[in-house]
Amino acid sequence: MKITASEIPDVKIIEPQVYGDKRGYFFESYRHEEFTRDIGPVFFVQENESYSIHGVLRGLHFQKPPMGQGKLIRVIRGEVLDVAVDIRHGSPWYGKHVARKLNGENKWQMWIPPGFAHGYVVLSDEAIFAYMCDNYYSREHEAGIRYDDPVLKIDWLLDPAQIKISEKDGRNEGFEKFLAEAFFQY
Repeated sequence: MKITASEIPDVKIIEPQVYGDKRGYFFESYRHEEFTRDIGPVFFVQENESYSIHGVLRGLHFQKPPMGQGKLIRVIRGEVLDVAVDIRHGSPWYGKHVARKLNGENKWQMWIPPGFAHGYVVLSDEAIFAYMCDNYYSREHEAGIRYDDPVLKIDWLLDPAQIKISEKDGRNEGFEKFLAEAFFQY
């Protein structure tokens, strides 16, 4: 398992060693000792899975303290563009983002610590997306930022007419609102 820092060093890209032959493949999707050595102590309490069709964009989501969540993201089938936006006040990367294509072929994963808004868009016909969280979902702490906010300048790799968002995500506020609110500190 190879764990490397992204352009925002706290967001890590994890490349597992995949063993495959004509029968199929095997890989370790999580190994506690390596994760702890390279990322730090994390205790996962919840795992989620979603199925989405082409163009579905979920995000940009986060949970406010004290229910902030770190997420270990992976794609089981299909391909997504996964995005993490730094919303930690005082961070040199505040308002910047990391974007990576994750898919069922490369089996890459992304570790997104608390203090980041997260979203993804499905690039393939369909995708099965899974992630482990280090804190429980809390409806009263959930929040979101508009995926198409011009301040963030995220290229979702699709024509905007192809993007499908939920009614709830359509109500997310712009990033400017978060300039005044310090939910997370660097």
